[in-house]
Amino acid sequence: MLSTGALRAHLLAARLAGPVATSREVSLRSYRLFAARDPRVLLGLHPEWGWEECDLLRLMADKCGVSDDPAHVSGPDVIDPERTLAGLDAFAERLSNVAARRAPVLFGTGHPHRLLGFYAALADALSAVGCAVLTPAQGRCIDITTRFGVRTYNLDYVRGVALVREPGVRVRGSEPGAHTHSPLPVRVALEAAVAAHGRLPELVVGDHGWVCGAGQLGIEAIGLADTDDPALFVGEAEGQVSVVVPLDDAVRSAYYRPLTRYVLNRACLSQ
Repeated sequence: MLSTGALRAHLLAARLAGPVATSREVSLRSYRLFAARDPRVLLGLHPEWGWEECDLLRLMADKCGVSDDPAHVSGPDVIDPERTLAGLDAFAERLSNVAARRAPVLFGTGHPHRLLGFYAALADALSAVGCAVLTPAQGRCIDITTRFGVRTYNLDYVRGVALVREPGVRVRGSEPGAHTHSPLPVRVALEAAVAAHGRLPELVVGDHGWVCGAGQLGIEAIGLADTDDPALFVGEAEGQVSVVVPLDDAVRSAYYRPLTRYVLNRACLSQ
């Protein structure tokens, strides 16, 4: 079993926590856009409270460990590894609870290049103990606004994890999916589940719009988030999101494997 100390060392060595690749400039820009209610950074969340830049900076300092000094405007951002570890423990507890109930779950990611393996291992483990890993609306077309204009993607599932692909991309060994912050995929998936008179998930696990979009609709959601994704932490503060783990969400996919082992062990889901 991976010890807490070993995982802390890995978080720092892999730059999942400590000084991370996400720059202070990028994080502060996201806080400004969130305060202005820019949908690109709201990720499907409709905040109930009035969040100004200074409020967001204090929140992110509390949730992630970034500097709360508004005069600190450049360089790498920082995530406190103790907060990451605490988040992983809470994340594992929610997985353990849903496993004990054999409840249906939905996994989705906007970071398939990096996080698909992490979520897929969790989906496999929950499926093995009797949880239904839902895959509604597979193949459905979704129009998503990007910086390049509106693009059409297809909703797909890989090992039980939802992602979006450009139409026609299904060749084995090809790119695993598109990067997106949009909440539209989770909305489409949930609407399809309702339309088919199927089961809704009792828990949504993912990142970006998958977490905020589900939480906004009243479904319990947990996920991972970087310092430039304040929406998830706002959702947690307001009660729409159950657990957010602060970490760099764009390092090499292999660097998340120790986190997978740690979470599965803490959730008593190791096989």
